[in-house]
Amino acid sequence: MLTALRKLAATWFAKVLFILLIGSFAIWGIEDSVRNWGRDDALARVDGQPIPVEEAQQAARREIARITRQLRQNFDGNDEIRKALTAQAVDGLVLDRVMRSEARRLSVVVPDDAVRATVFSVPAFHGVDGRFSPDLLAQFLRMNEMTEPQFLEQIRNGLKARQIVAAVRAGAAAPAAIADPLTRFLQERRIAEVAQFPVAAAPEPAAPSEAQLQRFHENNPDRFSTPALREAVVAVLTADMLAGGVNVTDAEIAAAYDQRRAQYETPEKRVLQQVVVQDEAAARAIAERWKAGAGWSDIEAAAREASGQAVELPETDRTGLPVPALAEAAFGLAQGAVSDPVRSPFGWHVLRAERVTPGVTRTLADVREEVRREVAAEKALDVVFQRSTQIEDQLAGGATLEEVARGNDLRFAVVRIDAQGRDADGNEVELPVRPAQRPETLRLIFAANQGDAARLNESVDGFIAVELREVIAPQLRPFESVQDAVRTGFIEDAKRRHQEEAATAMLTALRAGTPFAEAAAAANATAGRVGPISRQPDAQTPIPPELVSPLFELARGEATMVATRTGFAVGQVAEINIPDLAGEADALARMRTEVTRSIGDDLELQLQAALRARSDIRINRPVLESLSR
Repeated sequence: MLTALRKLAATWFAKVLFILLIGSFAIWGIEDSVRNWGRDDALARVDGQPIPVEEAQQAARREIARITRQLRQNFDGNDEIRKALTAQAVDGLVLDRVMRSEARRLSVVVPDDAVRATVFSVPAFHGVDGRFSPDLLAQFLRMNEMTEPQFLEQIRNGLKARQIVAAVRAGAAAPAAIADPLTRFLQERRIAEVAQFPVAAAPEPAAPSEAQLQRFHENNPDRFSTPALREAVVAVLTADMLAGGVNVTDAEIAAAYDQRRAQYETPEKRVLQQVVVQDEAAARAIAERWKAGAGWSDIEAAAREASGQAVELPETDRTGLPVPALAEAAFGLAQGAVSDPVRSPFGWHVLRAERVTPGVTRTLADVREEVRREVAAEKALDVVFQRSTQIEDQLAGGATLEEVARGNDLRFAVVRIDAQGRDADGNEVELPVRPAQRPETLRLIFAANQGDAARLNESVDGFIAVELREVIAPQLRPFESVQDAVRTGFIEDAKRRHQEEAATAMLTALRAGTPFAEAAAAANATAGRVGPISRQPDAQTPIPPELVSPLFELARGEATMVATRTGFAVGQVAEINIPDLAGEADALARMRTEVTRSIGDDLELQLQAALRARSDIRINRPVLESLSR
């Protein structure tokens, strides 16, 4: 038997079989490498230039942070908005790579002096004295998660792109055939006769009868009905609900303290005086003079003589200095000591430690309770996620949300609520969530479908679940409960109808040729001549804003009528003043500038589109989708 096996092993068939077996074991052993062979981990490539995922993540975070700072509490950072902002950030990176590729093709270069001058010219980096502040630059870099080399490279690429774009925009010019008519259009002024019919000025109608009020109540159900309501169960499972029952050991507290030691350490801070000059010899002369005891005013004068600047920096820690060499020099000085010159991309620096505030470390004994609460909250959040799986299973098994809430000690409430969070009587309904989560909870209630099983929705510190029980359509309130509101509405409606009829009668008379003053008197309206008015009135324009646009659509002598916020208005064009462009030199110059800028913007967009079309742009869709989550 063994002899037969040896003979078989010597054949070519057996050797091929062994090779296949060895190969299969090798592939199983390096499964991940084989599976990922040929996969590109870059988010995108533009003409071969990769856009790393980390760069895209930073760009997305910067874009979201920028919008958040602008809108503050008005920013609704839901998934769709964050996805759109992420896509916008990625598109910006793609355009950056496209412009870099074109700059290389055209051999566009930017000298270091131009980069330095651009950084120094940014107003956001100027202190209260109007001079460049390295501290403000450092703050900007920290806020945007950038290193100094990354920032300088971004400036350099931006200047290259600006040279390319400027060459294209230089061809933009505003032709007279566009600028002149637009100037005449915007500078045109009109004088009008205007009569107003405010509802408040209408005569009191006859007292309505009970039958009239009943009909008005029935004919206007939208005004006297309850809002659309939804009856729902809202349940909440959060970490703070469980934190009190979580046990935290001394070892866990000590380990958490060690992990977060930096959180309890206040770093050493310093108030620094700094001189920046471009010449090394001048920097050394200033350093020697400063070390010899020269006062700050003398050092400021010496810096100006060397075409530099002397700045007193606000108190900062080591991370507040953007250049590592500067930080090392500044924080190696004793209080009152002066450094030797230190070089950075901005020039030669000489530093003096004006004041040193030692760092402070809070010991474990000082922060023990604070650490215990934090660890308890983290452990409670872990328990929340563990229990959420059980709750999901119970809901999937057919249990109602109220049953699950009672069985798992969840905070819950059964509510009847409208989309604004109020009940049928207009009172605010209490929900078992924090105030910040109220808008999201209302959205969940009104997005739910009746009959669907409840499911957990992840929130900041736990889960919110909603089960829709009933959709209550608007219902007409009983007449007796809204009788006063019906009476008020009837009278206001009658007054409005009276003023509308009066304004209509006046317009009819004007179109029949009746003079404006005579028609206004017959209608008992307040009338007067206003103007000249422009197409873009301001708050001081003595005319209802709703009337302005219609008046500019009429010929001289024509009239129109509009509804306003307070009633109705009738207007008739009395004069049309077409400007003589010879007397509108400033307006014409502004228009030509605006048209030129608009044409330049169009040319720039066309350039970007053309460069994109010519570039080889490859987006890694799976990576982009994961980035947007």
